[in-house]
Amino acid sequence: MARPFRIPPRAWVLTIAAVATGSVFQAGPALSAASGPFLAHQALYELNLVKSRGSNAINGARGRILYNFSGSACEGYTSEFRQVSELDSGEGKLTLSDLRSTSWEDAAGKSYRFKIDTRMNDTESAPVDGVAERTGDHITVKLKQPVAKTFNLEGKIVFPTEQIQLIIAAAREGKSVLELMVYDGSDNGEKVYNTLSVIGQPIPGTKTIASPDPSTANDQMKSLTRWPVTVSYYDRDAKAKDGEQTPVYAMSFELFENGVSRALMLDYNDFVISGAMGKFDVRDSKPCK
Repeated sequence: MARPFRIPPRAWVLTIAAVATGSVFQAGPALSAASGPFLAHQALYELNLVKSRGSNAINGARGRILYNFSGSACEGYTSEFRQVSELDSGEGKLTLSDLRSTSWEDAAGKSYRFKIDTRMNDTESAPVDGVAERTGDHITVKLKQPVAKTFNLEGKIVFPTEQIQLIIAAAREGKSVLELMVYDGSDNGEKVYNTLSVIGQPIPGTKTIASPDPSTANDQMKSLTRWPVTVSYYDRDAKAKDGEQTPVYAMSFELFENGVSRALMLDYNDFVISGAMGKFDVRDSKPCK
């Protein structure tokens, strides 16, 4: 997908809680040319528990994510995301979560619109709905929900598609580490994350794949280079203990040069989830004139 594959922690963290009771970067033509066009596509990911650890250990977790990505550098990028997941804490305690998210991002990184709805069992949480606009050296966020408010974000903050553009650009340049501050509207719409991306050596499309999936079998994807990437997300407002800060979560995936992600692994500290691609369809898109 044309952004780091990011399950907003809101869905999983709420589930655990219920069970436990310089200058701002602006993406321009040079970056678009360097990264190449993103692929409009739909992908289905199957989620399964890999391991459980810590004080909030769980017996099982499973679910699905359906992801649609479309758009272009001319019209901006639209993402539609739905995650349905079930968490088993043992003794017959099951919690079902249903998270839906839609967003649109201007290709120049100047505007970002988002809406996130979450349902836990039969209870709906307050939706998060807003828009973020980049003006000069800051970003102004206008929230409609969960409460109407306007505030500014300072610093070199990027939006999700900007983030994936920069990771691909860094990978092409042979860089192995990239630090970014990211705003995507998750949680209550006021959270900014510090992220650390670690990029591995490029994997050529000609290399044999141990665990193929529909993306690697697709004719448009077979010749593309991809990179193993791990992105760790840190709470920008949290204070480090003993000089180190534990990430809120981390995710690993293989990132194709057209923005598609496969072989997902999501580490939420107390448990780790794998996301295997079950279906993959390339969608029609209008080229820029």
